[in-house]
Amino acid sequence: MNDDKYYMKLALAEAQKAFDAGEVPIGAVLVDEDGIVVSRGYNLRETNKDALAHAEVEAIRKANSSQKRWRLSGTTLYVTIEPCPMCAGAIVNSRIDRVVYGGADSKAGAVHSIFNVLSNPNLNHQAQVTAGVLEDECTDMMRRFFRMRRQQNKARKQLSVVDTSEAKC
Repeated sequence: MNDDKYYMKLALAEAQKAFDAGEVPIGAVLVDEDGIVVSRGYNLRETNKDALAHAEVEAIRKANSSQKRWRLSGTTLYVTIEPCPMCAGAIVNSRIDRVVYGGADSKAGAVHSIFNVLSNPNLNHQAQVTAGVLEDECTDMMRRFFRMRRQQNKARKQLSVVDTSEAKC
């Protein structure tokens, strides 16, 4: 478990990069069976204007490139928030052996919260899952981000009300 916390802290550092870039703060780190970090990723959907640029997909793409293989068996993916259906599908298709995540995602989680993609016996691959590693830190970053986003949206709305009322003068 101590190793899990160490790698989750690395994933949190990736999530912080997303936060700083104005992206939903989710980070991912892929580690091989020797404990070597193979790749890292964080959300880049807004930056890249790419719906597929989730942290997990970014880490998988980088690993595919650096490892020169699509099959990532023998690896563990650490991700700060429970993977969505798309990312869970990418995990299954890339044959990642284990997934460790921090916070649950009650609106889009595809590991435990809504769907159970990674343990579905009807699929050709199942991944072992460990949930709740550094959960408080992972969910706190998301809460802070969306609190900030709500405040920014409220300020924009207030500014637009002021702008339109001044235009009528």
